Amino acid sequence: MPEILPVFDGHNDFLLRLLENPKDKAKIWLKGDGKGHLDLPRMKLGNFVGGFFAIYIPAETTKKALNASNVPDSSPYDLQLPPEIERVSALPTAIAMASDLIWMERVSNGQFKVCKSASDIRECISNGIIAAIMHMEGAEPIGENLDDLHLWHLMGLRSLGPVWSRPTIFGNGVPFRFPGSPDTGDGLTEAGKALISECNSLKIMVDLSHLNEKGFNDVARISSAPLVATHSNAHVICGSSRNLTNRQLDMIAESNGMVGLNYGCGFLRPDGSKNPNIGWDIIMRHLDHLLLHLGENRVGLGSDFDGTTIPDVIGNVTGLSSLQDAMRAHGYGKDLLKKICYKNWLNLLERTL
Repeated sequence: MPEILPVFDGHNDFLLRLLENPKDKAKIWLKGDGKGHLDLPRMKLGNFVGGFFAIYIPAETTKKALNASNVPDSSPYDLQLPPEIERVSALPTAIAMASDLIWMERVSNGQFKVCKSASDIRECISNGIIAAIMHMEGAEPIGENLDDLHLWHLMGLRSLGPVWSRPTIFGNGVPFRFPGSPDTGDGLTEAGKALISECNSLKIMVDLSHLNEKGFNDVARISSAPLVATHSNAHVICGSSRNLTNRQLDMIAESNGMVGLNYGCGFLRPDGSKNPNIGWDIIMRHLDHLLLHLGENRVGLGSDFDGTTIPDVIGNVTGLSSLQDAMRAHGYGKDLLKKICYKNWLNLLERTL
C-alpha cells in the first residue's frame, strides 16, 4: 500500500466553523464532532502537515445565502453580494478568529503551531507538528492608513487576500456567478495599491483568489512578489467567475507564483453545480490544465475545507490519501506528487515570507 504523503494546504475555513460553534469548539478541534472536514485527529490521520487558516468576516446575510457552500445545485446562477463591511464592524470577529487560532495552538499539546516564517514551517513539519499560517480572506479589519496591517503582522499574519468577493476599501472581488468571467468591476483602489506595496515590504503573501481580473492585473503590475491564488481552478474547464483564465495562469507562471487546486464542486464541475457526486476525472482535468500552464513546480492543493461542498470521493481531510491514489492512477509519478502535495507550497513560501 503506498505511503500517505504529507499535504500542505492552501486554504481552509476551519476558524469560521469554530466561530459559529463557540460552545463546542474544544470538542470540534481536539476530538472531532463527526461533522465538517477538519479537526486535529483527522488531520493527523490524513497526514495534513500544515496550511493557511483563514480569518473571514461573515455578514448576517452572507451566512444564510451567500457563502460558496450555498452555490445553487444547478446553473446558471448569479448571487447578489452583500455590501462592504466597515472596519469597526469587522474587527471584533477578526480578533475572535485570530484568538481561536492561537487557542488551537495552546490546547494542542504541542501538535499544532502558528508559524511566522518558512523556516518555522519546515521545522514544524520535520518534528511532526502541524504548521499553521494566519491568513486573512478579505481585508475588512484593516484601515486605509494601513497601521492595522503592521499590528496584524506582529500578531502573525503572513497571507492576505484584499477581498472576499464583496467589495472592500481596497478593491472588488468576483461574484458567485456561473457562467461568468472574472473580468467584472473596477480594480484596486488607491488604498488597495498601497496595501499591496506594504504587503511586499512586510513579506505578507498576497492571495489573488476572489479578486477580480482588473484587480489581478493591478497586483501583477505593482507587486514584486510571486502571484499566488491559494484556492482557484481552471476557468476553461469550469466557467465560474471564481476561476482563473489561461491568461491569468500564464501570468502567474511568469511570476514564478502558484495556484492551489480548490476542491469546491461548484468550481470543479463543468456544469457549475455543487453536486458532490463527481469522479476523479474532473479533478484530474483541472490538475492537468494547471500543470500545462504553470509547470510542475507551481501547482499545489487549496482544499477550501470547511468552506464549501467538496466531492464525495474526498469527503474530508482523511480522503487525501484517496486523492493521492487517484493522482498515481492518472500517471503522476512520486516526485510530481510530492511537489503538488507539499513541496511546491514550501518552496513558494520560501520565496514570499
